[in-house]
Amino acid sequence: MKNSIINMKRSLFVSAMMIGLFASAGNEDRVGSSGASMLLVNPWARSSALGDANIANAKGLEASYLNIAGLAFTDKTQLKFNTANWMGSAGIQFYSAGIAQRISDDGVLTVSVQSMNYGDIDVTTVNIPEGGIGTFSPRTNIVNVGYAKAFSSSIYAGINLKVLSESIFNVRGNGVALDAGIQYVTGEQDQMKFGITLKNVGPTIKYKGDGFTLQANNNETSALTSLDQRIQAYELPSLLAIGGSYDFNLDEKSKLIIAFGYTANSFFYDQFRLGANYGMNLDKFAFNLRAGFVYEKNLFSAENRSNAMVGPTAGFSVDALVGKNQTALGVEYSSRFAGVFGIVHTFGITIDLK
Repeated sequence: MKNSIINMKRSLFVSAMMIGLFASAGNEDRVGSSGASMLLVNPWARSSALGDANIANAKGLEASYLNIAGLAFTDKTQLKFNTANWMGSAGIQFYSAGIAQRISDDGVLTVSVQSMNYGDIDVTTVNIPEGGIGTFSPRTNIVNVGYAKAFSSSIYAGINLKVLSESIFNVRGNGVALDAGIQYVTGEQDQMKFGITLKNVGPTIKYKGDGFTLQANNNETSALTSLDQRIQAYELPSLLAIGGSYDFNLDEKSKLIIAFGYTANSFFYDQFRLGANYGMNLDKFAFNLRAGFVYEKNLFSAENRSNAMVGPTAGFSVDALVGKNQTALGVEYSSRFAGVFGIVHTFGITIDLK
């Protein structure tokens, strides 16, 4: 018990030092100057219900977004399907699906896909601003390929490669990004966890396509001339996130997990996160209730607030063992408050194969 308390004090001291080191990492002069903001969207219901605070204890496919190191906790095979009405009333459908597969005693591989569907938009021109000449459907897609490994009973690490693309009918942009993360587990009952992850590191991206070419009349020859516009490349929204969590074992069947996180953004205000997960496990049934809160500068100022996806979050999940093989089937839900846009509802299904 004494050694456990000493380890806890040391771990908390290290975490406090890390938070102090990165507390001023954000550069407010660069806020809003990056692109590919879809890389900052958590597609999964369970972790988003905690306000993305579980950087240290995210497990399975959920970890492929928060901290890829947690992928190493996948038992055998996990499948997930999630959908959300992104930005509430904005009319954007957000679909996510993935699979995680253990490929060795200490290694797990995952592949997942996220896609945003913005619906059909009328094609307009300078001469025909009212439309009526056709429609186009903007698309945003992210493909993730990740790998995580358990280096010991306490240390887990992973890496995740993202391939992203954005397109409308005559303009497109493609790029790649990399995530890397570590999780550390300690305590007599593995109740203390710490994590750190570096996300969205990659080269700049530049849009290209016929949409940047203009047709103009040459006053001297009356002929049409093509003019190509110069395109400025943009940087990815890289960030560093650190966090910790503690498991309070209330009794043999129930547990309360408190998680905290800090995100040092390169192009956005830094954020502080707090989450709580109450879980109850019976023989073939489990129920989890989650809540979280995300704080950043100007959160309580309606005029100066720059991010809709901050403030309270909540959700729950229900899991049950079904069939002869005792397959774990779960349903999940989360809600995120998006200010004037309304509430983002995320629904999903998780299947764990034995």
